[in-house]
Amino acid sequence: MYQLYYYPLNASMAPHFILEALKVNFELIKVDRENNAQKSPEYLALNPAGRIPTLIDDGLAIFESPAICIHLAESNPSSNLIPKRGDKNRALFLQWMMYLTNTVQAELMVYFYPQKHTTEIEKVNCIIEAQENRITDMFRLLDRELENKDFLIGESISACDYFLFMLAVWADEFKKPPLSFNNLSRYLCKLAQRDAIISVCKKESLSLADYQ
Repeated sequence: MYQLYYYPLNASMAPHFILEALKVNFELIKVDRENNAQKSPEYLALNPAGRIPTLIDDGLAIFESPAICIHLAESNPSSNLIPKRGDKNRALFLQWMMYLTNTVQAELMVYFYPQKHTTEIEKVNCIIEAQENRITDMFRLLDRELENKDFLIGESISACDYFLFMLAVWADEFKKPPLSFNNLSRYLCKLAQRDAIISVCKKESLSLADYQ
């Protein structure tokens, strides 16, 4: 049985979506982030980066959210959450997963933790504003990509779609949030009807009212 060390609305949300979508047995273990339990010796023994999430699969500890998502998809090939080797869409899957994590998620981390990226605290608000503009441009790119499409890659849902839904949730308080883009809004609202997303959002206390 899988074990997912998680925290609500954290980077563990995408792996949580995928575990629910796979309909496999898994245990959720909430990390006491308020008390920095992710920096405890016990947690660091599993995840030396001291970040959330961590997945335990048959004794193997895996960290980094996209790596967990890819591992789960690869380990459950019948789910079709990642294109098979030889499928032309596999390269596109890897492209978009890298874009979502290395570009969009990375820039969101600067937005949420600007104080870690400057020694001049009085300039923190400038970082936040600049980051929001940068990330909004990224959602604009994704909105164009999703024109006349239900999924980011191919004709069925992939791990990338679950990952993008998580990132969109994080940006829902932007001046121009993901739901304000026509294609992105249609796409996100359709994803929000899926049982896996409904179940996870209920468990993590996230209302989907805006997606109705």
